[in-house]
Amino acid sequence: MYMKRKLAVLPAAILIVLMASVSCFAQAAESFTDAFKQGKGGLAFRYRFEYVEQDNFDRDATASTLRSRLNFRTADLKGFGFFVEYDYVLAVGWDDYNAGGGNTPDRTLYPVVADPEGADLNQAYIQWKNDKGTLLRGGRERIIYDNARFVGNVGWRQNEQTYDGVYFQHEAGGYDWQAAWVGRVNRIFGRDVPAGRHDNNTWLLNGSKSWEKYGKLTAYYYDIDNKDSASFSTQSYGIRFAGKYKKENISLAYTAEFARQNDAHDNPVDYSANYYRFDLSVTVRGFTPYVGYEVLGGDEIISGAAFRTPLATLHAFNGWADKFLSTPNAGLKDFFIGIKGKGGPWSWNVLYHDFNAESGPGSYGSEIDASIGRKFAEHYGVLFKSAWFNGDTTSVYDDTTKIWIQLTAGF
Repeated sequence: MYMKRKLAVLPAAILIVLMASVSCFAQAAESFTDAFKQGKGGLAFRYRFEYVEQDNFDRDATASTLRSRLNFRTADLKGFGFFVEYDYVLAVGWDDYNAGGGNTPDRTLYPVVADPEGADLNQAYIQWKNDKGTLLRGGRERIIYDNARFVGNVGWRQNEQTYDGVYFQHEAGGYDWQAAWVGRVNRIFGRDVPAGRHDNNTWLLNGSKSWEKYGKLTAYYYDIDNKDSASFSTQSYGIRFAGKYKKENISLAYTAEFARQNDAHDNPVDYSANYYRFDLSVTVRGFTPYVGYEVLGGDEIISGAAFRTPLATLHAFNGWADKFLSTPNAGLKDFFIGIKGKGGPWSWNVLYHDFNAESGPGSYGSEIDASIGRKFAEHYGVLFKSAWFNGDTTSVYDDTTKIWIQLTAGF
């Protein structure tokens, strides 16, 4: 109990330290004033229409939401700088959807569209950096490691995932060392429900070495100690290599990754599981066919003994229909193949997934995803996106169709 209370006040303690730092910072009045005068503000809007038809629901979900984002960054002063960002999500027109996480208990007859309404202090941090590649940051911040498969910001959802804690990075000589301590995870469900704030005592370590002609080799260790959801508490360590080879008009990209995970801290399930992934793509004359295979280990007999990535940007993996936000007990094998490219100002992508159990013979189903979008007039963008999941007749995963229309503006 003492430890939980201690962790609960850590974000507030960090804020007090930051305020004290700013107070000291302000003693040089002229320089402090100049830092704000030379700072830069930003304003962005993201409107999204999302439609979900899911077989085990009598009603279809229709969500029409607008995210307004306002931020400000000071100019650097002797290496110090401050950044703050505020978001507000508003339902515009249609709100026939379950926002998830307990936000809309009166709309459980609808499928989940995890975009709750409300205000959020998305980021607020003070940082220090020097000209030798060192960065130190404290406060509420966005953290993304590698391809966001293990640590990400869930940027697809209107309410972004951010972290309260301390972040360190040092880049020099092709090396990139990153470390973060996280005292709280601010999840996509917002501050009004318990599912939206998870107290943690988590360490995230990531180091890499890049070679210009070959690629980047990364090793990582993630010790997640979640005080509010014990099943999220795990220790994962792994290695990843990603690179590109270019010759004339052909570009070859490749990725290979392996990780091992064990239960940790107060996790009620004693288990270990493996993760691995392979990707290969070729770009020729603006067309990029690609293929990949991702496996998250599981156990069809023991519930909860599956490889999980609770801090990941999950929407980017295992299909856009988001059927596998939690790894099935029997694990998951995802074979996918697709092609993407550009036609004038438009970028498009079409891919196919085949989902099967990692432990046992089970089949979950298949999915087709497609998107097309473009930017225009420098500040604006439009995206059309869809997902069609077809569940296997013996699977617990039901047929699902999702359609998105998204408009963005940033200044």
